[in-house]
Amino acid sequence: MSVPTSQRTALIIEDDPDISELLATTLRMNGFTTVEARSGFEGLAALAEYAPDLITLDLNLPDLDGVEVCRQCRASSDAYIVMVTARQDEIDRLIGLEIGADDFIGKPFSPRELSARVSAMFRRPRTGAGAGTPQLTEPDGNALLRHSDLTMDVEGRVVALNGQELALTRIEFDLLETLLTGAQRVWTREALLNRVWGDGWSQDHHLVEVHIRNLRKKLGEDTSNPRYIRTVRGVGYRMMPGDTGR
Repeated sequence: MSVPTSQRTALIIEDDPDISELLATTLRMNGFTTVEARSGFEGLAALAEYAPDLITLDLNLPDLDGVEVCRQCRASSDAYIVMVTARQDEIDRLIGLEIGADDFIGKPFSPRELSARVSAMFRRPRTGAGAGTPQLTEPDGNALLRHSDLTMDVEGRVVALNGQELALTRIEFDLLETLLTGAQRVWTREALLNRVWGDGWSQDHHLVEVHIRNLRKKLGEDTSNPRYIRTVRGVGYRMMPGDTGR
């Protein structure tokens, strides 16, 4: 492993040395110090030691499956996670996104595309609501959003359903916050991509659809009779009519 010396660190978990070097070179050109790990266990050890801001993760590792490594990374870190894989089938994409990956990039990949995607992720705020976002405010100043029996503490980044906290990923939280703060608006997939992922993602509708599907699952939604998130066919998504307030 290389020892990081700057504040922004990228952890590269990749067993192919050529791909690892390409990832490292690309990320160093984007201002990162890189830490390289050749296996899942080595990557998890590096995660604990260096607390990276970004993780690139090969899906097919020699010891642990990349999905399991991703799950363990997400359990202890809020770093952005990009899965790097030659396995393009739908099941792997769905599993990876459901357990907390922020994005996928396929092998072979373009360094320019990787740079653009990473830059877009780091332009997206990690916590809190964006400037100009309408909020409901509790007396102590904490932003609190409600929809029927669904409650969101914006500053604390906690969502509860009937008083039970939900385990949402960062993107699921940001999507739900966007829908709640614009509850009367129909959000197109392009608008959600720009709001949650950042500029340059307007064609990646699949990302929105997968994360909305996972969010609905955690909300216990029946898609045939939705209670929270409504699909507006051919347009996008909006919150269902419901009681809102503090």
